[in-house]
Amino acid sequence: MSETRRSIDAESPSGAADGMSRRNILRGSALVAGGVLLGSAAQVGMAGSALAAPEPSISSRSAWGARPPSSPAQVTNTRPTYIVVHHTATANSTDYSQSHAFALSRSIQNFHMDSNGWADTGQQLTISRGGYVMEGRNLSLSSIRNARHVVGAHVANYNGVAVGIENEGTYTSATPTTALYNALVATCAWLCTVYARPTSAIVGHRDLNATACPGDQLYARLPQLRSDVGARLSSIGLAELNDGDPRNGQSASAPADEQFAHYQHGPALGSRDPNHAIG
Repeated sequence: MSETRRSIDAESPSGAADGMSRRNILRGSALVAGGVLLGSAAQVGMAGSALAAPEPSISSRSAWGARPPSSPAQVTNTRPTYIVVHHTATANSTDYSQSHAFALSRSIQNFHMDSNGWADTGQQLTISRGGYVMEGRNLSLSSIRNARHVVGAHVANYNGVAVGIENEGTYTSATPTTALYNALVATCAWLCTVYARPTSAIVGHRDLNATACPGDQLYARLPQLRSDVGARLSSIGLAELNDGDPRNGQSASAPADEQFAHYQHGPALGSRDPNHAIG
């Protein structure tokens, strides 16, 4: 399958975002492999202003009861080009509890390992309809905190340069809950500052592969998502990370007969992926 989607910043982990002004990133920050190295707390700069979006509350794999992976995740010293928004293609549950969120993560992992034959959960992060954010693939949380990238299995041929967020639900006609959307804004803002990526790095699965994911309704909200993330970044002195909408009508077309099955929503692995053989 050919990809017509243009690169956001030269397709390379060391793309155009590296050249942005970092005049506001001062005391308490460091650059590692072209990315901003942040801990779990926001870095503090001029006049005591926080110069990074704070890390949202994220439940680790141990918290939700993950199985051991069949092999450790591949971790790179580069930072991803894309922040990819997915939906899980599951029921739009009205159980907004943490226990349901943890069960969702276990179910996704079981499907990815037992049905797909992958080494572990495909995506790096998962958000439930109750707004709970959870670590996905092993080593994801520690890697993100250190501006590194765990190679996942969620967007074909781009897994080496894309961090994926699975959002619980099916958003072909329904819209996400407020709790999920707010958690998505916070998560994307955090990822943009950790990886020094602009808001235009936030894309939908269909921007990179031929699929209907993340559903028409959630996809239609991506411009607002970029705007809301940009407003949050601007409020903490990182206005240079807010640079608009990258789509320009060039998203891939979804197959007319695409049928969603739980946790399957379009191409996830491709021949150009570093881990295409094992997922």
